[in-house]
Amino acid sequence: MAQIVSIVYRPADVPAAPADHYARVELERADLVTSGGIRGDRKGRHPKRQLNVMGRETLDALGAEGLRTGPGEMGEQLVIAGLVEPLETLASGTRLQLGEQAVIELVEARTGCDRFETIQGRPATRVAGRLGVMARVVRDGAIARGDSVQVL
Repeated sequence: MAQIVSIVYRPADVPAAPADHYARVELERADLVTSGGIRGDRKGRHPKRQLNVMGRETLDALGAEGLRTGPGEMGEQLVIAGLVEPLETLASGTRLQLGEQAVIELVEARTGCDRFETIQGRPATRVAGRLGVMARVVRDGAIARGDSVQVL
């Protein structure tokens, strides 16, 4: 069964862009809201880019290549493990139920940026197609690490 294995966010009191890492704080649980991704997250303001979602299996492969893949180190906010298909292969518009109520919709593949290259010390082209997906919240709900994930 697929499940949430990591939740991170950037609260208002964390500096926006430290030189050597993404500004992320790990959470055990969070509320997802349609108006902004993870409640209190400074990152989730863009309507189509509220969440960066990655697969655990992809992170494991990237870690084996020498990239830093601890919670939030790839710039992701949610990590899901155990999906039947890799997250990156799911079509735009696919919806995932997280926990009892929350539903997110996959919007587009996530691409690396200059910041990614600075933090990871690698060109984004080396990880193209493996940085997960951008998603938006379409139904509010509480989530927690260990919650089930279901493709709708």
